[in-house]
Amino acid sequence: MTTLNTTPRADGFRMPAEWETHSKTWIVWPERSDNWRNGGKPGQAAFVAVAKAIAQFEPVTVCVSAAQYENARARLDDSNIRLVEITTDDAWVRDTGPTFVINDSGEVRGVDWAFNAWGGFDGGLYWPWLRDDQVARKILEIEGCKRYRTDGFVLEGGSIHVDGEGTLITTEECLLNNNRNPHLTREGVEAMLREHLAIDTVIWLPDGLYNDETDGHVDNFCCYVRPGEVLLAWTEDQNDPNYPRCQAAMRVLETARDAKGRQLTVHKMPIPAPMYATAEECAGVDMVEGSQERSPDVRLAGSYVNFLIVNGGIVAPSFDDPKDIEACTILQRIFPEHRVVMVPGREILLGGGNIHCITQQQPAPQGA
Repeated sequence: MTTLNTTPRADGFRMPAEWETHSKTWIVWPERSDNWRNGGKPGQAAFVAVAKAIAQFEPVTVCVSAAQYENARARLDDSNIRLVEITTDDAWVRDTGPTFVINDSGEVRGVDWAFNAWGGFDGGLYWPWLRDDQVARKILEIEGCKRYRTDGFVLEGGSIHVDGEGTLITTEECLLNNNRNPHLTREGVEAMLREHLAIDTVIWLPDGLYNDETDGHVDNFCCYVRPGEVLLAWTEDQNDPNYPRCQAAMRVLETARDAKGRQLTVHKMPIPAPMYATAEECAGVDMVEGSQERSPDVRLAGSYVNFLIVNGGIVAPSFDDPKDIEACTILQRIFPEHRVVMVPGREILLGGGNIHCITQQQPAPQGA
């Protein structure tokens, strides 16, 4: 595999928007027993449902350990799902996998960001994370894609969304957190994003969703749905700790201009009712020093914004909440050309994220 010393921008590559055509979607099989309850079995069932939903629209590749290969192969009984054997620390390929970039000549490459488990030894969620920091490199090697490695610059794919036309949206809570890149200023972070994703404008939201253990990843809070339009998690309940976060984000979005000079259209997506893990669910998680503890007292950061756009479809989480129907209706209205598939998201949420967090799209080559 070739590791390049240049940058994507210098080489004529950009990060495409999620709605641009994919060649496949990547998923990593969950099995970490200090994060996924009951040996990972309920989580695995949830991941299977997501993989099969995506496979209706495009090919899926699932990375799985040698120990879990037979089990995963038996459960992922779909001709559009491929398995590859990769050793990982956990199953969040949005954050550990590569950010793919494309050019106009039909080539796909990947950015391999440094990964420190969402904060390293200052608020990170587990240790060690060496195998997860290798995931992007392994995927790029399997795909035969050239690699850009950002040694010394930590970033997770869930902390950014792009419109494919020069604009990126993120949160200060995550990218300016001292546990990511304390040696860099805001301008320094923006420079890295500009060079590695070929964007020109960064829209900074102050915070992500309340209690998001990733330090406020934007993909759980606000996402692009097409150029000039975003979808924002929203509550009208002034007693909800998300209320000031939503208001602050809206103030930024209402005044922002994207790289093309457009004012943004902001669609609102209701936040599901507060959810908590049960004592039984928490008891099913192994207790390991250095790993995130699970407690029934901690509100889960549930969000309908944590969905994936696939070729002709939208795969979004449901929570057995009356707002599920409203969320589906909103997504169908915003994406009239796509078929919306809702997949139960609670088990994934118990592990700390949702459908967008456990997937990474690989764009199809463009141009030649």
